Amino acid sequence: MNGDLFIKNASQIITVSGVAAKRGKEMGDIGVIEGGAVLVQNGKITAVGKSPELEARVDGATETIDAAGRIVLPGFVDSHTHLVFAGFRADEFLLRTQGASYMDIMKRGGGIQRTVNDTRNASKESLERSALNWLDHMLEFGVTTVEAKSGYGLDRDTEIKQLEVMQSIDRRHPVDVAATFLGAHAVPPDYKGRTAAYLEFLRQSVMPEIREKGLAEFCDIFCEKGVFSIEQSRIFLESARKMGFYLKIHADEIFPLGGAELAASLGALSADHLLMASDQGISNLARKGVIATLLPGTAFCLKEPYARARHMIDRGCAVALATDFNPGSCATFSIPFIMAVAVMQMGMTIEEAITAFTLNGAAALMRSHLIGSIEPGKWGDMVVIDYPSYGFIPYHAGMNPVQLTIKKGNIVWRREKGTCYPVSP
Repeated sequence: MNGDLFIKNASQIITVSGVAAKRGKEMGDIGVIEGGAVLVQNGKITAVGKSPELEARVDGATETIDAAGRIVLPGFVDSHTHLVFAGFRADEFLLRTQGASYMDIMKRGGGIQRTVNDTRNASKESLERSALNWLDHMLEFGVTTVEAKSGYGLDRDTEIKQLEVMQSIDRRHPVDVAATFLGAHAVPPDYKGRTAAYLEFLRQSVMPEIREKGLAEFCDIFCEKGVFSIEQSRIFLESARKMGFYLKIHADEIFPLGGAELAASLGALSADHLLMASDQGISNLARKGVIATLLPGTAFCLKEPYARARHMIDRGCAVALATDFNPGSCATFSIPFIMAVAVMQMGMTIEEAITAFTLNGAAALMRSHLIGSIEPGKWGDMVVIDYPSYGFIPYHAGMNPVQLTIKKGNIVWRREKGTCYPVSP
Protein backbone atom coordinates (compact mmCIF):
# COMPACT_ATOMS: atom_id res chain seq x y z
CA MET A 1 0.00 0.00 0.00
CA ASN A 2 2.64 2.50 -1.07
CA GLY A 3 0.48 4.44 -3.51
CA ASP A 4 2.65 3.63 -6.56
CA LEU A 5 0.57 2.48 -9.51
CA PHE A 6 0.73 2.45 -13.30
CA ILE A 7 -2.43 1.95 -15.38
CA LYS A 8 -1.79 1.37 -19.07
CA ASN A 9 -3.57 0.57 -22.34
CA ALA A 10 -6.94 1.87 -21.15
CA SER A 11 -9.52 2.04 -23.90
CA GLN A 12 -10.32 5.51 -22.55
CA ILE A 13 -8.98 7.66 -19.73
CA ILE A 14 -11.69 10.18 -18.81
CA THR A 15 -9.79 13.00 -17.12
CA VAL A 16 -12.54 15.60 -16.36
CA SER A 17 -9.69 18.03 -15.76
CA GLY A 18 -10.23 21.06 -13.56
CA VAL A 19 -9.84 22.41 -10.04
CA ALA A 20 -13.30 23.98 -9.72
CA ALA A 21 -16.84 22.98 -10.59
CA LYS A 22 -17.66 22.97 -14.30
CA ARG A 23 -20.67 25.07 -15.24
CA GLY A 24 -23.10 24.98 -18.15
CA LYS A 25 -21.54 23.80 -21.41
CA GLU A 26 -18.21 23.13 -19.66
CA MET A 27 -19.80 20.05 -18.06
CA GLY A 28 -19.67 18.27 -21.42
CA ASP A 29 -15.88 18.54 -21.62
CA ILE A 30 -14.55 15.37 -19.99
CA GLY A 31 -11.13 15.08 -21.66
CA VAL A 32 -11.00 11.59 -23.20
CA ILE A 33 -7.58 10.01 -23.91
CA GLU A 34 -7.76 6.90 -26.12
CA GLY A 35 -5.19 4.21 -25.32
CA GLY A 36 -4.32 6.12 -22.20
CA ALA A 37 -2.20 5.63 -19.12
CA VAL A 38 -1.92 7.10 -15.62
CA LEU A 39 1.11 7.08 -13.34
CA VAL A 40 0.62 7.48 -9.60
CA GLN A 41 3.53 7.92 -7.19
CA ASN A 42 3.19 8.15 -3.41
CA GLY A 43 -0.57 8.39 -3.81
CA LYS A 44 -0.59 11.35 -6.21
CA ILE A 45 -0.97 11.41 -9.97
CA THR A 46 2.29 12.43 -11.64
CA ALA A 47 1.52 11.83 -15.32
CA VAL A 48 -1.42 11.21 -17.67
CA GLY A 49 -1.12 10.50 -21.38
CA LYS A 50 -0.69 7.82 -24.03
CA SER A 51 0.62 4.46 -22.81
CA PRO A 52 3.84 4.33 -24.90
CA GLU A 53 4.83 7.80 -23.71
CA LEU A 54 4.49 6.92 -20.02
CA GLU A 55 5.87 3.37 -19.90
CA ALA A 56 9.48 4.56 -19.97
CA ARG A 57 8.90 6.43 -16.70
CA VAL A 58 7.70 3.41 -14.74
CA ASP A 59 9.89 1.91 -12.03
CA GLY A 60 10.06 -1.87 -12.03
CA ALA A 61 8.63 -2.04 -8.51
CA THR A 62 5.50 -0.10 -9.43
CA GLU A 63 2.31 -2.18 -9.56
CA THR A 64 1.00 -2.22 -13.14
CA ILE A 65 -2.58 -2.68 -14.33
CA ASP A 66 -3.27 -3.50 -17.95
CA ALA A 67 -6.67 -1.86 -18.52
CA ALA A 68 -7.03 -2.96 -22.17
CA GLY A 69 -10.67 -2.86 -23.22
CA ARG A 70 -11.67 -0.91 -20.13
CA ILE A 71 -12.16 2.73 -19.19
CA VAL A 72 -10.70 4.68 -16.28
CA LEU A 73 -12.58 7.51 -14.59
CA PRO A 74 -11.98 9.66 -11.52
CA GLY A 75 -13.27 8.00 -8.37
CA PHE A 76 -16.93 8.83 -7.87
CA VAL A 77 -17.85 11.43 -5.25
CA ASP A 78 -21.25 10.89 -3.63
CA SER A 79 -21.86 14.34 -2.19
CA HIS A 80 -25.22 13.80 -0.45
CA THR A 81 -26.01 10.77 1.72
CA HIS A 82 -27.44 9.91 5.15
CA LEU A 83 -25.44 6.73 5.69
CA VAL A 84 -25.29 6.64 9.52
CA PHE A 85 -28.65 5.38 10.76
CA ALA A 86 -30.45 2.46 12.39
CA GLY A 87 -33.56 0.65 11.18
CA PHE A 88 -35.31 0.39 7.83
CA ARG A 89 -38.57 1.63 6.36
CA ALA A 90 -39.40 -0.80 3.56
CA ASP A 91 -43.06 -0.81 4.62
CA GLU A 92 -43.26 2.95 4.03
CA PHE A 93 -41.72 2.47 0.59
CA LEU A 94 -44.53 0.05 -0.26
CA LEU A 95 -47.15 2.47 1.09
CA ARG A 96 -45.83 5.09 -1.31
CA THR A 97 -46.20 2.68 -4.22
CA GLN A 98 -49.89 2.53 -3.27
CA GLY A 99 -50.32 6.29 -3.29
CA ALA A 100 -49.31 7.55 0.16
CA SER A 101 -47.21 10.70 0.00
CA TYR A 102 -43.99 11.37 1.89
CA MET A 103 -45.75 14.02 3.98
CA ASP A 104 -48.73 11.69 4.65
CA ILE A 105 -46.36 9.10 6.09
CA MET A 106 -44.68 11.72 8.27
CA LYS A 107 -48.09 12.72 9.69
CA ARG A 108 -48.72 9.07 10.65
CA GLY A 109 -45.57 9.04 12.77
CA GLY A 110 -43.35 7.53 10.10
CA GLY A 111 -40.69 9.18 8.02
CA ILE A 112 -37.69 10.84 9.61
CA GLN A 113 -38.99 10.53 13.20
CA ARG A 114 -39.18 6.76 12.91
CA THR A 115 -35.51 6.57 11.96
CA VAL A 116 -34.73 9.09 14.71
CA ASN A 117 -36.25 6.75 17.29
CA ASP A 118 -34.26 3.76 16.01
CA THR A 119 -31.02 5.74 15.80
CA ARG A 120 -31.39 7.16 19.30
CA ASN A 121 -31.75 3.62 20.63
CA ALA A 122 -28.78 2.22 18.70
CA SER A 123 -25.33 1.95 20.20
CA LYS A 124 -22.41 3.77 18.66
CA GLU A 125 -20.81 0.39 17.93
CA SER A 126 -23.83 -0.88 15.99
CA LEU A 127 -24.08 2.34 14.00
CA GLU A 128 -20.40 2.07 13.14
CA ARG A 129 -20.71 -1.55 11.99
CA SER A 130 -23.66 -0.66 9.80
CA ALA A 131 -21.96 2.41 8.30
CA LEU A 132 -18.78 0.46 7.53
CA ASN A 133 -20.91 -2.10 5.73
CA TRP A 134 -22.49 0.61 3.59
CA LEU A 135 -19.06 2.03 2.78
CA ASP A 136 -17.89 -1.42 1.67
CA HIS A 137 -20.77 -1.58 -0.79
CA MET A 138 -20.20 1.98 -2.00
CA LEU A 139 -16.59 1.06 -2.68
CA GLU A 140 -17.85 -1.70 -4.98
CA PHE A 141 -19.62 1.00 -7.02
CA GLY A 142 -16.46 3.08 -7.39
CA VAL A 143 -17.15 5.67 -4.69
CA THR A 144 -13.93 7.03 -3.17
CA THR A 145 -15.34 10.02 -1.27
CA VAL A 146 -18.76 10.37 0.34
CA GLU A 147 -20.64 13.01 2.29
CA ALA A 148 -22.64 11.85 5.33
CA LYS A 149 -25.27 13.87 7.20
CA SER A 150 -26.44 13.62 10.76
CA GLY A 151 -30.09 14.48 11.39
CA TYR A 152 -31.40 11.21 12.82
CA GLY A 153 -30.91 12.36 16.39
CA LEU A 154 -32.63 15.74 16.71
CA ASP A 155 -31.05 16.01 20.14
CA ARG A 156 -27.56 16.72 21.41
CA ASP A 157 -26.41 13.21 22.28
CA THR A 158 -27.52 11.37 19.15
CA GLU A 159 -26.45 14.08 16.73
CA ILE A 160 -22.98 14.00 18.25
CA LYS A 161 -23.05 10.21 18.30
CA GLN A 162 -23.73 10.14 14.56
CA LEU A 163 -20.94 12.61 13.84
CA GLU A 164 -18.48 10.72 16.03
CA VAL A 165 -19.30 7.57 14.06
CA MET A 166 -18.52 9.46 10.84
CA GLN A 167 -15.20 10.57 12.27
CA SER A 168 -14.36 6.99 13.25
CA ILE A 169 -15.30 5.37 9.94
CA ASP A 170 -13.38 8.07 8.08
CA ARG A 171 -10.25 6.89 9.92
CA ARG A 172 -10.98 3.19 9.51
CA HIS A 173 -12.21 2.90 5.90
CA PRO A 174 -10.58 3.70 2.52
CA VAL A 175 -13.54 5.85 1.48
CA ASP A 176 -13.10 9.43 2.70
CA VAL A 177 -16.10 10.67 4.69
CA ALA A 178 -17.06 14.37 4.77
CA ALA A 179 -19.41 15.14 7.66
CA THR A 180 -22.43 17.46 7.59
CA PHE A 181 -24.45 18.54 10.63
CA LEU A 182 -28.16 18.28 9.79
CA GLY A 183 -29.72 18.67 13.22
CA ALA A 184 -32.34 20.84 11.49
CA HIS A 185 -33.72 17.83 9.62
CA ALA A 186 -37.13 17.91 11.32
CA VAL A 187 -38.77 19.29 14.45
CA PRO A 188 -38.75 16.64 17.22
CA PRO A 189 -42.02 15.91 19.06
CA ASP A 190 -40.88 17.58 22.28
CA TYR A 191 -40.55 20.85 20.35
CA LYS A 192 -43.86 20.57 18.51
CA GLY A 193 -45.23 24.06 17.91
CA ARG A 194 -41.90 25.57 19.05
CA THR A 195 -39.80 25.42 15.91
CA ALA A 196 -37.87 28.60 16.63
CA ALA A 197 -37.00 27.31 20.11
CA TYR A 198 -35.64 24.08 18.62
CA LEU A 199 -33.40 25.96 16.20
CA GLU A 200 -32.20 28.16 19.04
CA PHE A 201 -31.38 25.02 21.04
CA LEU A 202 -29.26 23.75 18.14
CA ARG A 203 -27.48 27.09 17.78
CA GLN A 204 -26.76 27.51 21.47
CA SER A 205 -26.31 23.98 22.81
CA VAL A 206 -25.22 21.69 19.96
CA MET A 207 -23.44 23.51 17.13
CA PRO A 208 -20.72 25.18 19.22
CA GLU A 209 -19.68 21.80 20.63
CA ILE A 210 -19.63 20.25 17.15
CA ARG A 211 -17.34 22.99 15.88
CA GLU A 212 -15.11 22.85 18.95
CA LYS A 213 -14.64 19.09 18.49
CA GLY A 214 -14.20 19.38 14.70
CA LEU A 215 -17.00 16.89 14.03
CA ALA A 216 -18.49 18.52 10.91
CA GLU A 217 -17.38 20.78 8.07
CA PHE A 218 -20.82 21.56 6.70
CA CYS A 219 -24.20 22.60 8.07
CA ASP A 220 -27.50 21.81 6.35
CA ILE A 221 -31.21 22.46 6.97
CA PHE A 222 -34.41 20.97 5.55
CA CYS A 223 -36.03 24.14 4.25
CA GLU A 224 -39.51 22.91 3.42
CA LYS A 225 -43.19 23.73 3.92
CA GLY A 226 -44.27 22.42 7.31
CA VAL A 227 -40.68 21.97 8.49
CA PHE A 228 -38.39 25.04 8.47
CA SER A 229 -39.42 28.25 6.74
CA ILE A 230 -37.30 30.44 4.50
CA GLU A 231 -36.73 33.01 7.25
CA GLN A 232 -35.99 30.38 9.91
CA SER A 233 -33.54 28.72 7.54
CA ARG A 234 -31.84 32.03 6.76
CA ILE A 235 -31.30 32.90 10.42
CA PHE A 236 -30.06 29.39 11.20
CA LEU A 237 -27.61 29.21 8.29
CA GLU A 238 -26.27 32.70 8.94
CA SER A 239 -25.49 31.59 12.50
CA ALA A 240 -23.83 28.45 11.17
CA ARG A 241 -21.63 30.46 8.84
CA LYS A 242 -20.49 32.69 11.70
CA MET A 243 -19.44 29.53 13.56
CA GLY A 244 -17.30 28.44 10.60
CA PHE A 245 -19.53 25.91 8.84
CA TYR A 246 -19.82 25.77 5.04
CA LEU A 247 -23.50 25.99 4.10
CA LYS A 248 -25.74 23.47 2.38
CA ILE A 249 -29.51 23.46 2.11
CA HIS A 250 -32.25 20.94 1.33
CA ALA A 251 -34.12 23.24 -1.04
CA ASP A 252 -37.42 23.12 -2.94
CA GLU A 253 -37.80 19.35 -2.71
CA ILE A 254 -41.56 19.04 -2.21
CA PHE A 255 -42.92 22.59 -2.51
CA PRO A 256 -41.58 25.61 -4.47
CA LEU A 257 -40.76 27.50 -1.28
CA GLY A 258 -37.85 29.61 -2.55
CA GLY A 259 -35.01 27.52 -1.18
CA ALA A 260 -32.92 27.98 -4.32
CA GLU A 261 -33.24 31.76 -4.00
CA LEU A 262 -32.23 31.51 -0.34
CA ALA A 263 -29.18 29.37 -1.14
CA ALA A 264 -28.08 31.91 -3.76
CA SER A 265 -28.59 34.89 -1.47
CA LEU A 266 -26.49 33.22 1.23
CA GLY A 267 -23.79 32.09 -1.18
CA ALA A 268 -24.25 28.51 0.00
CA LEU A 269 -21.86 25.84 -1.21
CA SER A 270 -24.72 23.76 -2.59
CA ALA A 271 -28.50 23.63 -2.86
CA ASP A 272 -29.76 20.05 -2.91
CA HIS A 273 -32.87 18.30 -4.34
CA LEU A 274 -34.40 21.29 -6.24
CA LEU A 275 -37.29 19.30 -7.73
CA MET A 276 -39.54 22.34 -7.47
CA ALA A 277 -36.97 25.12 -7.95
CA SER A 278 -38.28 28.16 -9.83
CA ASP A 279 -36.78 29.66 -12.97
CA GLN A 280 -35.62 32.63 -10.92
CA GLY A 281 -34.07 30.38 -8.28
CA ILE A 282 -32.18 28.44 -10.92
CA SER A 283 -30.90 31.64 -12.54
CA ASN A 284 -29.78 32.89 -9.13
CA LEU A 285 -27.89 29.65 -8.42
CA ALA A 286 -26.08 29.97 -11.73
CA ARG A 287 -25.21 33.63 -11.16
CA LYS A 288 -23.88 33.02 -7.63
CA GLY A 289 -22.03 29.79 -8.50
CA VAL A 290 -23.99 27.67 -6.01
CA ILE A 291 -23.73 23.99 -6.94
CA ALA A 292 -27.08 22.38 -7.76
CA THR A 293 -26.85 18.88 -6.26
CA LEU A 294 -29.56 16.74 -7.84
CA LEU A 295 -30.81 13.45 -6.39
CA PRO A 296 -32.75 11.60 -9.09
CA GLY A 297 -32.96 8.38 -7.08
CA THR A 298 -35.13 10.15 -4.52
CA ALA A 299 -37.51 11.51 -7.15
CA PHE A 300 -37.69 8.00 -8.62
CA CYS A 301 -38.52 6.39 -5.26
CA LEU A 302 -41.02 9.10 -4.28
CA LYS A 303 -42.58 9.07 -7.77
CA GLU A 304 -42.10 12.84 -7.99
CA PRO A 305 -41.13 14.96 -11.02
CA TYR A 306 -37.39 15.07 -11.60
CA ALA A 307 -35.34 18.21 -11.07
CA ARG A 308 -34.89 20.17 -14.31
CA ALA A 309 -31.27 19.29 -14.92
CA ARG A 310 -31.29 20.25 -18.60
CA HIS A 311 -32.72 23.67 -17.84
CA MET A 312 -30.19 24.21 -15.04
CA ILE A 313 -27.20 23.33 -17.19
CA ASP A 314 -28.48 25.41 -20.10
CA ARG A 315 -28.77 28.38 -17.71
CA GLY A 316 -25.15 27.95 -16.65
CA CYS A 317 -25.50 26.04 -13.39
CA ALA A 318 -22.86 23.72 -11.99
CA VAL A 319 -24.78 20.48 -11.44
CA ALA A 320 -23.65 17.62 -9.19
CA LEU A 321 -25.33 14.23 -8.87
CA ALA A 322 -25.57 12.20 -5.68
CA THR A 323 -27.50 9.19 -4.41
CA ASP A 324 -29.18 10.59 -1.26
CA PHE A 325 -28.76 7.09 0.21
CA ASN A 326 -31.02 6.92 3.27
CA PRO A 327 -33.44 4.47 4.91
CA GLY A 328 -36.64 6.25 3.89
CA SER A 329 -36.83 8.00 0.54
CA CYS A 330 -33.92 6.44 -1.39
CA ALA A 331 -32.29 3.23 -0.19
CA THR A 332 -29.83 2.85 -3.06
CA PHE A 333 -26.19 3.77 -3.64
CA SER A 334 -26.00 2.54 -7.25
CA ILE A 335 -24.02 5.14 -9.18
CA PRO A 336 -24.82 3.53 -12.58
CA PHE A 337 -28.55 3.64 -11.78
CA ILE A 338 -28.44 7.31 -10.81
CA MET A 339 -26.45 8.16 -13.94
CA ALA A 340 -28.89 6.26 -16.16
CA VAL A 341 -31.89 8.07 -14.66
CA ALA A 342 -30.14 11.43 -15.09
CA VAL A 343 -29.47 10.69 -18.76
CA MET A 344 -32.77 9.02 -19.65
CA GLN A 345 -35.19 11.09 -17.57
CA MET A 346 -33.52 14.44 -16.84
CA GLY A 347 -32.02 15.39 -20.19
CA MET A 348 -28.37 15.21 -19.13
CA THR A 349 -25.74 13.87 -21.48
CA ILE A 350 -23.55 11.06 -20.20
CA GLU A 351 -20.60 13.46 -20.29
CA GLU A 352 -22.46 15.86 -18.00
CA ALA A 353 -23.45 13.02 -15.68
CA ILE A 354 -19.81 11.92 -15.38
CA THR A 355 -18.73 15.47 -14.52
CA ALA A 356 -21.58 15.72 -12.02
CA PHE A 357 -20.46 12.58 -10.16
CA THR A 358 -16.76 13.44 -10.16
CA LEU A 359 -15.39 16.99 -10.31
CA ASN A 360 -18.65 18.75 -9.43
CA GLY A 361 -19.34 16.35 -6.58
CA ALA A 362 -15.85 17.07 -5.27
CA ALA A 363 -16.50 20.81 -5.55
CA ALA A 364 -19.70 20.38 -3.52
CA LEU A 365 -17.43 19.09 -0.74
CA MET A 366 -14.68 21.72 -1.11
CA ARG A 367 -12.30 19.06 -2.47
CA SER A 368 -12.08 19.75 -6.21
CA HIS A 369 -8.46 20.88 -5.82
CA LEU A 370 -7.58 17.40 -4.48
CA ILE A 371 -9.87 14.90 -6.22
CA GLY A 372 -12.58 14.66 -8.89
CA SER A 373 -10.33 14.50 -11.96
CA ILE A 374 -7.36 12.56 -13.31
CA GLU A 375 -4.49 15.01 -13.63
CA PRO A 376 -1.05 15.58 -12.15
CA GLY A 377 -1.02 16.85 -8.60
CA LYS A 378 -4.30 15.27 -7.52
CA TRP A 379 -4.75 12.16 -5.42
CA GLY A 380 -4.85 8.92 -7.39
CA ASP A 381 -8.54 8.24 -6.76
CA MET A 382 -9.84 6.30 -9.77
CA VAL A 383 -12.21 3.60 -10.90
CA VAL A 384 -11.57 1.04 -13.65
CA ILE A 385 -14.77 0.09 -15.42
CA ASP A 386 -15.34 -2.95 -17.60
CA TYR A 387 -16.75 -1.10 -20.62
CA PRO A 388 -14.95 -0.28 -23.88
CA SER A 389 -16.30 3.30 -23.80
CA TYR A 390 -18.08 5.54 -21.32
CA GLY A 391 -21.25 5.54 -23.44
CA PHE A 392 -22.02 2.06 -22.13
CA ILE A 393 -22.77 3.40 -18.62
CA PRO A 394 -26.40 4.45 -19.27
CA TYR A 395 -26.80 1.75 -21.92
CA HIS A 396 -26.38 -0.98 -19.28
CA ALA A 397 -28.73 0.84 -16.93
CA GLY A 398 -28.10 0.11 -13.27
CA MET A 399 -25.55 -2.67 -13.76
CA ASN A 400 -22.30 -2.42 -11.83
CA PRO A 401 -19.32 -2.66 -14.22
CA VAL A 402 -16.64 -1.61 -11.69
CA GLN A 403 -13.55 -3.83 -11.82
CA LEU A 404 -11.19 -1.87 -9.58
CA THR A 405 -11.60 0.98 -7.12
CA ILE A 406 -8.36 2.85 -6.42
CA LYS A 407 -7.73 5.22 -3.51
CA LYS A 408 -4.55 7.30 -3.45
CA GLY A 409 -2.87 4.89 -5.85
CA ASN A 410 -3.84 1.76 -3.89
CA ILE A 411 -6.29 -0.85 -5.12
CA VAL A 412 -8.89 -0.95 -2.34
CA TRP A 413 -11.54 -3.07 -4.08
CA ARG A 414 -11.21 -5.65 -6.86
CA ARG A 415 -13.89 -7.70 -8.59
CA GLU A 416 -12.52 -11.21 -8.33
CA LYS A 417 -14.57 -12.86 -11.05
CA GLY A 418 -16.68 -11.91 -14.02
CA THR A 419 -16.43 -9.29 -16.75
CA CYS A 420 -18.94 -7.69 -19.04
CA TYR A 421 -16.66 -7.57 -22.08
CA PRO A 422 -13.76 -10.07 -21.85
CA VAL A 423 -10.61 -8.89 -23.58
CA SER A 424 -9.21 -11.28 -26.18
CA PRO A 425 -5.62 -12.46 -25.49
